[in-house]
Amino acid sequence: MTDNLLFTLAAFIIALTVLIAVHEFGHFWVARRLGVMVTRFSIGFGPTLLSWQRNSETTEYVLAAIPLGGYIKMLDEREGEVPAHQLDRAFNRQPVWKRSAIVFAGPLFNLLFAIIAYWAIFMVGDLGLKPVIGTVAPQSIAANAGFQSGDELLVIGEQPARSWETALFAFAVDALDGADLPVRVRDASNLEQTRWLPGVELAALAEEPDLLNRLGLTAKRPQLPAVIGEFVPGEAAEKAGFAVGDHLRTANGQPLELWKDWVTLVREHPGQAIAVEVERRDGSRTTLTVTPQANEIDGKVSGHIGAGVAVPDGLMDDYQVVVRYGAGEALGQAVGKTWDMSVMMLRVMGRMLTGEASVKNLSGPITIAEIAGRTASSGFDAFIKFLAVVSISLGVLNLLPMPVLDGGHLVYFLIERIKGSPVSETIQQHAQTVGFVLLAALMVLAFYADIVRLLD
Repeated sequence: MTDNLLFTLAAFIIALTVLIAVHEFGHFWVARRLGVMVTRFSIGFGPTLLSWQRNSETTEYVLAAIPLGGYIKMLDEREGEVPAHQLDRAFNRQPVWKRSAIVFAGPLFNLLFAIIAYWAIFMVGDLGLKPVIGTVAPQSIAANAGFQSGDELLVIGEQPARSWETALFAFAVDALDGADLPVRVRDASNLEQTRWLPGVELAALAEEPDLLNRLGLTAKRPQLPAVIGEFVPGEAAEKAGFAVGDHLRTANGQPLELWKDWVTLVREHPGQAIAVEVERRDGSRTTLTVTPQANEIDGKVSGHIGAGVAVPDGLMDDYQVVVRYGAGEALGQAVGKTWDMSVMMLRVMGRMLTGEASVKNLSGPITIAEIAGRTASSGFDAFIKFLAVVSISLGVLNLLPMPVLDGGHLVYFLIERIKGSPVSETIQQHAQTVGFVLLAALMVLAFYADIVRLLD
């Protein structure tokens, strides 16, 4: 469990460092291009761990101890005396449009990072699960709407459903509208039909983390027999004497048919011995005893033995799909994905402000760290998609018109442009105080939401 915690922490720190660097580099790059001197570029806050500076006339680059933010410091008469020969490079001496461009560049670079990340994923190919329904729960919303096992989702609302990932995103976005949702499907007899999900019932599920199950749907997956295919060296399965190719026949005297049944049993018995009858490749049978290691995932303890299932060659071909585009179309898809994510985040924030959505939608550092660790362990492409989502969140959040955020400064500049003079420093100081209080309250709410998730 310690190794898992360290891995999660490392993934979290890497994610924060990358996204903070992208944001601050946006400010830095545009400031330099517009002739403003940047005196410090810092990743992190607090004590300095590493720093480098060519000379006193250039930027000091700093890596600080607390990786929960970053900043750039520009030459500014409001923060100290500026030599006469450098006054034209001071931030406060720049016209409104230049100052606005510098401030806007941070969030913009976060959004550009997401576009580039999605662009690369769409060009290389995004491996996903085909959006084919496995089972439909009786009397569920989906069952009442006419969905059937074997239906392949084609279009949800106006969004093509190329994989279950894109289908779930489309369901989540359309659930916010509260309108009846048309879903185009191809049924098991290869006939295209339109099913309708009622908007009232769909809207009630808008905040549900497990939207698919609440609709009454499960994805179609291959039914794999309980055969060992691989091990994690040094973990419980290897220590218990299992071998690749072992077919698990019974566990604690109960027959085992499918690998998913074995996974469920292991997860439900952390730290408890399980007697397993296995059939070897040569047909002989023996009984082994394995004690699943207790692992904490999403605040819940579950068992883990460090073994993977044997997957026959070609089995997944009928269940997986690769979403891939040419360079031009991939860029358009990446821009569209980033736009859709940004709009959805703004809509959820708006619903929280009006009381239509719960603050449980907020994710604090604990949740973000958990997801960072989970996606990093799933593979590079999953981690990149996670970075893209968080980068969009940072970009959107920083554009909110709240003092202390980039959006708040842009509001000051807009007022200055309208009235012809800067907002007074007294008003800005009071607004900054209010902004810090609001931001602190938001952080407390995010931590609260994290703790509630852990206790659920």
